[in-house]
Amino acid sequence: MLKPLILLLVAIATCSNAFVVSPSKPFRSTTNLQMTILNYKGKKIDFKAGSPLKNACAKLGVKPKYSCKKGDCGSCTISVAGNRVKACVGKVPPEPRLKSLQEKGLEIK
Repeated sequence: MLKPLILLLVAIATCSNAFVVSPSKPFRSTTNLQMTILNYKGKKIDFKAGSPLKNACAKLGVKPKYSCKKGDCGSCTISVAGNRVKACVGKVPPEPRLKSLQEKGLEIK
């Protein structure tokens, strides 16, 4: 009588862990949200790197001339940190590595 009771308790003890959820690795986001500061006539605004440049220009008050809106004609070309970019198809560049540029922001002309 005692032997079946012990076997039953051992079976319950070994099977009880089958329904316990073990803690998994904490959730980590794989996307790094990098923001780039753009500067136009003293106005500084943070923009998400890779977002459309035409939207960033509109928020800053830059009004490039658009003709084709596809990037073919080049009339919308503006200068972002010394690099010429077509505003209608361009993207906001990633944050610069130099700390001085991170603080001042990339200048738009």
